[in-house]
Order: sequence, then structure tokens, then C-alpha cells
Amino acid sequence: MTPFSDIKGLIIDMDGVLWHGSQPLPGLNDFFNTLRQQAMPFVLATNNASLTAAQYIAKLASFNITVTEQEILTSGIATACYLAEHHPPELTPVYAIGESGLLEPLVEQGFVLTGLDDIRSEVNNTGPDIVVSGLDRTLTWQKLSTATLNIRAGAHFYGTNGDTSLPTEKGITIGNGSILQALEAASGQKPTIIGKPEPVMYQQAMKVLGTSPEQTLAIGDRLDTDILGAVNAGVRSILVLSGISSEKDLQSISYSPTLIMQDIRDITLALKNL
Repeated sequence: MTPFSDIKGLIIDMDGVLWHGSQPLPGLNDFFNTLRQQAMPFVLATNNASLTAAQYIAKLASFNITVTEQEILTSGIATACYLAEHHPPELTPVYAIGESGLLEPLVEQGFVLTGLDDIRSEVNNTGPDIVVSGLDRTLTWQKLSTATLNIRAGAHFYGTNGDTSLPTEKGITIGNGSILQALEAASGQKPTIIGKPEPVMYQQAMKVLGTSPEQTLAIGDRLDTDILGAVNAGVRSILVLSGISSEKDLQSISYSPTLIMQDIRDITLALKNL
């Protein structure tokens, strides 16, 4: 199969594909106009759990692009949905490191969030049963300490995503994966990751799209998350070179994207020729 043959839906990463921080990448509006003109369904699926769906909708609106809530899937939303499927929310207190993009979906699923002074005790049946970490730009030692104490006391440990870095308009900076590594070093426990490269987010996105893996194409800028996640989910993929990964990085891995393109302008041209 060629990358675009029999494609019925796209799963599109955002950071490094559509923008760097608050700076839109060239060709953004033409890309979305083409998607609408071609009636190509899509889900914008990002490992960044700091923003809510509403905040992403507002960000895109600031670039004169209109999307619906159903077209947004963050690792925060995916994590909250996954946890609700595997733990009864009303019976499972959660301690969360993160911003509104993680905290709000957890509350919407019915979880009660515990505070900095709530430490797990199986004897007294108090404290959180789950610790989950997402990107937190107000991270403090006390937040890390509370998470560590609870994980060491037996709380299940989850991470929204494992990205150690994040592309911004100022350059590449720290991502949630680096926070998880600190917690793992302190607690001795590895987190269960929900976001890419695990297949969960892609499976959730395909459920929204109503597509099978054979009908789905993923677009991303990171080999270790977007592309490996596509491989794990059994979908074709395009690596764009506008974000984190480069062609040189392919030399050190055992998997590869279906196609490599410079940026979304190339993808737009391909879509127009369908």
C-alpha cells in the first residue's frame, strides 16, 4: 500500500507538526482547509497533557482554524478514560501531578483528587490508590515528594506520556518523561504509560474516527512516540522533519515510518492530489 491509499482517517500530532509553542508552522491554514475540502476525518492526538480540549480549540481558533472537541485527543484525556475503564472512579482516589489538561478529565470521569498532605496508608485506608503524572510547569519538590511517598506506599503509578523533551518556540525543553524518570529513580517503580508509543491513544482515536488500522494514517514528528506508536497500533505513518526527529535518527532504530516528508506543506500537496 502507498501511504495515502484507502485512507479513511488521519491521526495527527500537534507539537512539532502544527506549531512550535505559540508559533504556527508554515502552511497550517492550507493544511486544515485541504482536510475540510477533502472531507478527510481527523483526530488531533497529542502526548502533551497540559492543556484541555477546550484550550486546544481556542489555540487553533487563534490561528483561524475551527475544530470540534471530538477532534481533539490529549494524553490527559486518554489517561483519564483508561483509568476509568480499569478502576472504579468513585472508589479510587488519585494524586495527580499535572495541569488542567490532566486534572479536568480526571474529575470529569468521577475521580477524587487528593492533595499534597494526603499520603497513602493501607492500615487506615487513606490516601490515593493511583499516582499519575503529566506535564506540570509549576512542578515543585513537594509535588514530587508526595508522589514518591505514595508510590512507595503501594499506589499504582501511571504517566500520561513518556516524552522527555518538548519542542517550543524557544527550542527543545523538558517534557513529562523527565518527570517520570525522576519519580522512577526515587520510588524504584516504573510507570504504566498511556500515551504514545503505547497503542492506547491510537486505538481510542480510531474508535472516534470509525476506522480500522488499515484505513488509518498517523502523522508525527517523533520517531520514539508518534512513529513507534503507529507501528505498535498497526497503522501507516508519516514522519515530518519539522519537530524533534531527523532522518539521521533512523540509523539507530529498528522500525521506520511509511514515509518521510519535510512538513505539513508536503502532506497538503499529497492530499490535494488524491
